[in-house]
Amino acid sequence: MAIRSEQNLELQYSDLDLDFDLNPTTKDVSKKTGAEAIKRSIRNLVFTNFFERPFRSNVGSSARSLLFENVDPLTSILLEDAVGDVIRLHEPRVTLDKVTVSGDIDNNGYNVRIEYTINKGNIPVVSTLFLERIR
Repeated sequence: MAIRSEQNLELQYSDLDLDFDLNPTTKDVSKKTGAEAIKRSIRNLVFTNFFERPFRSNVGSSARSLLFENVDPLTSILLEDAVGDVIRLHEPRVTLDKVTVSGDIDNNGYNVRIEYTINKGNIPVVSTLFLERIR
């Protein structure tokens, strides 16, 4: 009977690299693993609108629609709620610690700081995004 160590049972998270870089060894699309895969997933969730994903219309956030509002403290609070809600609901691999949004009037956008802990391994991670309207 083989004895497995707890380290071997730890789940390694992986997702496709949406930059579609070519893996030099396999000549296939490369993949993101570990914390980088989760960062990319959170970024995609924040930038996804409701009804944008076929057959999963409830996945998304209202962050994009809030970017057309004035840069003010009220919009920052609404963005914090929108980002926090989408991560809590649709990213089960992490525990959200804190979301901080600050308005950047000069660049007409918002700096978003997301602090979370990856559930497997209790690894604290900080992600930063800059949200701006693109149209």
